[in-house]
Amino acid sequence: MLILNTGGTFNKRYNPISGALEVPFDNRAVEAILKALHVKDISVAGAVYKDSLDMDAEDRKAIARIVMASSEEHIVIIHGTDTMHLSAAVLAGVLEGKCVVLTGAMVPYSIDATEASANLGLAMGFAQNGAHGVYICMSGIVAPHDGIIKNRTLGVFERV
Repeated sequence: MLILNTGGTFNKRYNPISGALEVPFDNRAVEAILKALHVKDISVAGAVYKDSLDMDAEDRKAIARIVMASSEEHIVIIHGTDTMHLSAAVLAGVLEGKCVVLTGAMVPYSIDATEASANLGLAMGFAQNGAHGVYICMSGIVAPHDGIIKNRTLGVFERV
């Protein structure tokens, strides 16, 4: 399994100098969750490291190239929640023979580890179930990428 970390709120940390929540260029949150779960033999890689609102078409193509080039059949992508559906649609258009699950968090791991940890654990478990295709895992739901949407009013993901 490969966990591809692209940034998003999941990874954000408070910068005491600027006073901003920033997406760091590291995999610290993912690595901490894997350590707490005593999970081994999972590759972790990073790409883009942006808030998803800052991602563009070139970033999505880069993510797709990494996924297609990976020898792994099971891939979890940590992604910002605001545009994960856009990246999922790009992946669905080019992907064959793999299970890709996009997940993220509405609250940074550095502030409250609960949601990020639960989402990553559920995404990892689902990615290994034998399905193929592109899925989104948020708010306790795993669904095909076009069967789940972010409800911006309630701050949760829901089935369509």
